[in-house]
Amino acid sequence: MASSGFSWTLPDHPKLPKGKTVALVVLDGWGEANADKYNCIHVAQTPVMDSLKNGAPERWRLVKAHGTAVGLPSEDDMGNSEVGHNALGAGRIFAQGAKLVDLALASGKIYDGEGFNYIKECFDKGTLHLIGLLSDGGVHSRLDQVQLLLKGASERGAKRIRVHILTDGRDVLDGSSVGFVETLESDLSQLRDKGIDARIASGGGRMYVTMDRYENDWDVVKRGWDAQVLGEAPYKFQNAVEAVKTLRAETKASDQYLPPFVIVDESGKSVGPVVDGDAVVTFNFRADRMVMLAKALEYADFDKFDRVRVPKIRYAGMLQYDGELKLPSHYLVSPPEIERTSGEYLVKNGVRTFACSETVKFGHVTFFWNGNRSGYFDETKEEYVEIPSDIGITFNVKPNMKALEIAEKARDAILSGKFDQVRVNLPNGDMVGHTGDIEATVVACKAADEAVKIILDAIEQVGGIYLVTADHGNAEDMVKRNKSGQPLLDKNGGIQILTSHTLQPVPVAIGGPGLHPGVKFRSDIQTPGLANVAATVMNFHGFEAPADYEPTLIEVVDN
Repeated sequence: MASSGFSWTLPDHPKLPKGKTVALVVLDGWGEANADKYNCIHVAQTPVMDSLKNGAPERWRLVKAHGTAVGLPSEDDMGNSEVGHNALGAGRIFAQGAKLVDLALASGKIYDGEGFNYIKECFDKGTLHLIGLLSDGGVHSRLDQVQLLLKGASERGAKRIRVHILTDGRDVLDGSSVGFVETLESDLSQLRDKGIDARIASGGGRMYVTMDRYENDWDVVKRGWDAQVLGEAPYKFQNAVEAVKTLRAETKASDQYLPPFVIVDESGKSVGPVVDGDAVVTFNFRADRMVMLAKALEYADFDKFDRVRVPKIRYAGMLQYDGELKLPSHYLVSPPEIERTSGEYLVKNGVRTFACSETVKFGHVTFFWNGNRSGYFDETKEEYVEIPSDIGITFNVKPNMKALEIAEKARDAILSGKFDQVRVNLPNGDMVGHTGDIEATVVACKAADEAVKIILDAIEQVGGIYLVTADHGNAEDMVKRNKSGQPLLDKNGGIQILTSHTLQPVPVAIGGPGLHPGVKFRSDIQTPGLANVAATVMNFHGFEAPADYEPTLIEVVDN
């Protein structure tokens, strides 16, 4: 963890004083996008955020909240609340997604974790099923990771393995599926030579089988369920290479759209349905196209399609695909262990800290902010307040959520004089945005803006400093778009609602009567991201950030 000479003592900033109360406000799901009727932030009445953006443009800027800026593998990876708050609190970019899996496989740590031990219970009497995209495209999965997982599981007691493949042709060349299947068949043949019953059990193209996202078309997941779990599909083959070659030739389908098939034995019986006592691993590391299958595998009260038969299994994802839904509840690779977060540094340098949100985001301003760590660093200097979220309703029913209560708690903490830092998460834009209800999301954005006003008014009273930002986009674009940016329509001519996070940048706004008049945003950071916020906040408390932190967003110019 610590290099030689490591110290928790932060150096003083040469030009910025200590002792100012700093309010740190995270607007969840509040990105920056073009103004149109599907941009709920634009449509909503948000006078406070508008004034921060337009009233002092030199103290407003945009930062990246997705892709490599938050440790994800590619710029096609949208940000999320967990990695966003990791970056905000840690001040550095930590491996997430594929990089995390690579590290866990290389070290063997993946086999020591709770998730692997959970599925390992089935190895003696049951089958291990691996489901995912067979490709080296590196966007959703990677073939070499699957090969290592097969090797590791077989060396640790898996006696019977079935692989359910999804062909790619989207992140790699169409037609390359045949080579990937041949490679996998060779690996499985070598395992069979060692006495392990290892076979491909089913398959299909990624866009037609299993890998739908945002609950766009549950029939895609059902086709996968029927083949993978029930062992039923319209096409049956005794060999997977033959299956892919034949289906490409006879149906003229590309790899992406191959129809589902199952592998059968000489008697025509499926070689690999999922049954009671089996273990299932979805090996994709990217979340968006695994969440729907994870719900089907894990939820007892699932109602999106008739599962026909729901085997009693032990299921784990390669990673946890949704931190808010805690889905899946078991996973092979844990989030990164992040040490020396800004929160710990500041507390150890005497900064008294208050953190608050409602239940759905409380962990984000505490656990994820503090590097995936529970509890206080020093309970004599910290207070964390969780306001219970509404339960039993979808958030669009009460889109104001608990924004007012969060703001009032923050206001009281600021005015009490007991705290040097007050940080909150206002969840409205994200949680209501996920419902796809545009009108409710507009109301949600207005409520969040009103909450910001309460907090900034309190900062004004105590002569403090504020930093307002977001963890990722969502509410600023609520429609699916084609490549030219035009809204996509469904078969009935209605717009296709977007309920997911986005790839948009997020704002950082700074100000308050305590902010040194010479502070301005630097222009020499080429692509600033969320991780640059931590050093900035440390400056506002009168400290310089550690040398290995991402650089501060600000500089002090002598007037």
